[in-house]
Order: sequence, then C-alpha cells, then structure tokens
Amino acid sequence: MRQLLTGGQVFREGAFHPGDLVIENGLVAGAGVSVSKFESGNSIDCRGLFILPGLVDVHVHLREPGFSFKETIATGTAAAAAGGVTQVCSMPNLSPPPDGMEHLQAQLKAVRRDARVRVTPFGCITRGQRGAGELADMEAMAPYVAGFSDDGRGVQAEELMEAAMRLAKRLDRPIVAHCEDNALLKPGGCIHEGRYAAAHGHVGISSESEWRQVERDLKLAAKTGCRYHVCHISTKESVALIRQAKAAGTAVSCETAPHYLLLCEDDLGEDGRFKMNPPLRTAADRDALLEGLADGTIDVIATDHAPHTAQEKAKGLDGSLMGVVGLETAFAVLYTGLVKRGVLSLAGLVEKMSLAPRRIFGLPGGAGPGQEADLAVFDLDGEYEIDPETFLSMGRATPFAGWRVQGRNMLTMVKGCVVWQRNTQKR
Repeated sequence: MRQLLTGGQVFREGAFHPGDLVIENGLVAGAGVSVSKFESGNSIDCRGLFILPGLVDVHVHLREPGFSFKETIATGTAAAAAGGVTQVCSMPNLSPPPDGMEHLQAQLKAVRRDARVRVTPFGCITRGQRGAGELADMEAMAPYVAGFSDDGRGVQAEELMEAAMRLAKRLDRPIVAHCEDNALLKPGGCIHEGRYAAAHGHVGISSESEWRQVERDLKLAAKTGCRYHVCHISTKESVALIRQAKAAGTAVSCETAPHYLLLCEDDLGEDGRFKMNPPLRTAADRDALLEGLADGTIDVIATDHAPHTAQEKAKGLDGSLMGVVGLETAFAVLYTGLVKRGVLSLAGLVEKMSLAPRRIFGLPGGAGPGQEADLAVFDLDGEYEIDPETFLSMGRATPFAGWRVQGRNMLTMVKGCVVWQRNTQKR
C-alpha cells in the first residue's frame, strides 16, 4: 500500500523542507521537493501544513488496569492521537502495579486490545510500587518495558536504589525516577512552599524534597554506571545538579513538563486544576528550567498526563488529588509559549518532544527514510481556545483551560495508518 502526503513542510535532517512524503507498506519510502515518480494510491493534501515525526510522551498515566473510572487505555491513547502523540510510555501507578510478569501481562493484553497509538509500559522498581521493601521482578519484565519506575513515590532507601540501579545496568534498562524524599515532606502539602502558600494558608512542599533525592541518585548513577532518567524536574537546584552530572560524564537524562516551563506559583488559583506533584515552583525555578531546556541539560518535555475524575479535582488546592492532563494540549501550549516567543526553535521543540525521547528510550518510528511512519501533521497557524470539554481524555483538569494557542493537529499516523484526523473525527 502506497500513500502520498503532498505539499507540506517535511521534517528531515533537523529542519523543515518543502516537499512530499511517500509511505509504502507502513514505511517512509521517500521525501523531497517532488516525489511524483511514485504513483500515489492515497494522497493527502498537506499544503500549508507541517509534517513532524510523531510526538513521544514518556510520562503518561493510562490508569488501566485498576482505575478505569479516571481513564482507560482506549481513551488515553485516543487523546494521545488527537494531540499528535504516536508513542506513550505508561507509568506503573496501577492496580495491580506491574511488579512482575503476571501483572504486566494483564496490562499488555489491554494495550494490544485497545491502544490507538504505541504504548510501552514502565515496570515497577519495587514490589507493590511502594518505594521500599524489595525489588520488583525486574529481570522478567525487562524485555517488555521501557525501563523501571516507581513514579509517584521516591525510592526512600539508598541501599535499595543502588541495588535497583545495579540490576538495571545489567539488564540494560534505565531507572526512571520520581525524586521525592518523604522525610522532607509535611502532612497535607499541596503546593510549593513559597509566597502563595504563605499568603493563602496552605501547607507547602519544599524544593529540597525533590533535589535532595536527585542529588543522592546522581551519585549512585555515577557509582553504578546505570542509565538514569529523572522525571518531571521542577526546581533550579535539580537543573544545576543534572548539568554538573552531565559535565562529569554521568549517564543521566531528564524531563520536565509544559506547566513547569510556562507557569509558576504566581499563576496559581484556588482550583484543583493547578495541583500536581511536583508543584508549580517560583519564577526563578521556571527560568532555570527554561535555561536548562536551551542549553541541553533538559533532554525531554513530557506531559505527566494524570487524569482524575471531576469530583476528585473539584476540592480546591487542599482537597483535590494531584495531577493534570496534557496529551491534547502539550504541543500547542509549547509552540505558542516557547516557539512563538523565540525561546525555542520549532526544530528544537521537535527534538525535545519526538527525537530525544525516542533516542533515550530506544523507541521506534518517525519520519525518516526506512522508519515506520509515525507522523503528525500540524497547522501551525491554526488558532483556538483550549476547552477541556472537547478533550477525548476522560480527564478535564488542565491549568491551560481558556488559553488561546496556535498549533492544531490535523492528522496522526502510526505505522503508516491514519489513527486520527480532525476533519472526520467525532468529538
């Protein structure tokens, strides 16, 4: 089967070039100013549009099995497709958590049945994903997972994390760490321990609770030689520590999320849609993250898409559960907030949202010759207002509700098959 995407701006060799893209039997067969020598079976007019390698989100909560009242694999991957995301790595905050093959197989079966885009799970670091106790059956799960994480919980004991890193090193899989030192947390902490918390009587979450564990783990990663990836960094200290570790040759990568790059505690309101973990930090932290993004300290932008029910997010900052959604908004808010303002180039955004996550986690697909055709086609002039009621995700809580943004996804393709198209998608 042959398909032709015509007249678009095609991303190749690090930049966008005008031309056509040929897909044959699910693979990218050719790209150039004119590929008319290929007879097109199905032709898609992409004039005025930008053809990107499909976005990759390495931090997504699909909630199934165990929490399908919040999200399902079907709804979460539909949301991903709508946002131009062709591959997600799913976090292990599930019931039962994937801490061995029996539990992992239940998740993989549901993925094969219902996923609209590629899904590669993370396995747990510890049994029951408790962040303590004994290690999960990492060896059995290794061939089927992108790495190992206890996302939502930091691994508290240094000795246990060192053992996990040594095993992960032998299995050639990364440790993907949610860094949080429980000894530095106060009961009821809901937002950053800063100006807004003090003014409104909220219990704060200190920056040190994140960066202290980053500091510990970086020393362990250097000691063990393990590949180490830090989840959703939010503090200036974390940026500085990771920058230093990279300069010293430690095999570390890291991610942050759109809300940490575009918002800070000054943007908070008394609404559950502003509550996530880690919390929005200070303007100085946000600026340090932007600097780290620009100088390469921060490798990846991921959403930490974490859907909850409307009731769970309707109890203000103190009572709501932590987590916001982002699969359907990430590209547009970043294009509008970073690229349009000259903070990051469009090619740089593609690097952080598509190329780097594939490279770090060894994931397939893209828009290059011979690759399985995982593509997203964006109208960069398409302007709209973010309306959570139109989301395909079951989650509605986003700090970007009401924002006017540019960058509307028009079509998503996985392995050469169209999995979402705006003109025909029922919403």
